[in-house]
Amino acid sequence: MSAGAAAETVTIGDLRRQAWDLLRDAGIVNVARETDWLLASALGVPSHALILEGERPVSALQAVQAWSLLRRRTAREPLQYILGTQEFRGLDIAVTPDVLIPRPETELLVEEALRAVADCAEPAIADVGTGSGCIAVAIACERPGATVYALDLSGGALAVARSNATRHGTRDRIRFIQADLLEAFGGESAGAFDAIVSNPPYIAEQELDALQPEVARYEPRMALAAGPDGLVFYRRLLREAPPLLKPGGRLIMELGFGQSEAVIQLVRQSGAFDSVECRKDAAGIERVLVARVGAGGVRGS
Repeated sequence: MSAGAAAETVTIGDLRRQAWDLLRDAGIVNVARETDWLLASALGVPSHALILEGERPVSALQAVQAWSLLRRRTAREPLQYILGTQEFRGLDIAVTPDVLIPRPETELLVEEALRAVADCAEPAIADVGTGSGCIAVAIACERPGATVYALDLSGGALAVARSNATRHGTRDRIRFIQADLLEAFGGESAGAFDAIVSNPPYIAEQELDALQPEVARYEPRMALAAGPDGLVFYRRLLREAPPLLKPGGRLIMELGFGQSEAVIQLVRQSGAFDSVECRKDAAGIERVLVARVGAGGVRGS
């Protein structure tokens, strides 16, 4: 579609059909759904209006705006970055290229964190590598009595997380800290947390370029890459987290595909936990690991 053609006045139905062809040729899978989301955003109308008002003409400016969004998607820029949001546990979470896009399987981390602190009156929870803040904000929304510490090395990510906390009314109960994993907490923080939750980077560096284009080209590399074996950050969390957990506290981590056995072995080698279990996601993949510090706490802490 040329710039001149884009400037012509067309109907919503014409634009919709042309967009389908463009996205299909670019290899987009959910052509109809993504077309409607993008056009609804560009035209400022609800999705159902695209069908009910298909004969309504669009202005030249609206057409240009629509084609701008469509071209970004054909370049395989993630739909969520183009639209600026992603749903997570019923929350509208703002996303930018500074943060990973929240995935449905990550909602399991929130469920396990809430389960871990179910018997705590005013739990303290750390969300390590908070990114968009989706985990921290969801926990704070669903457990009003909790204090959540949201940590990230990226200042840009923390800015997005703060905006999401403000958007959902949890800003006063989430403490944002720019830090490399848990290094911000010293000895005075021993036994401070009822649960530590993390969706750490877990992709082996040599596998990054083989990921789908939306991930490999656009999502922040520092939130994905985890050394030659994908286990670098699990090793660090298993070393740094136990002294900070209360007796009986849990370390809850998202796992990559096929990593459960290796990470369980690392948990057992650490000697800091008295139990470990994994929970499968909707696809049957062991996705979330929960390791519990013994009732006596961590020796030497």
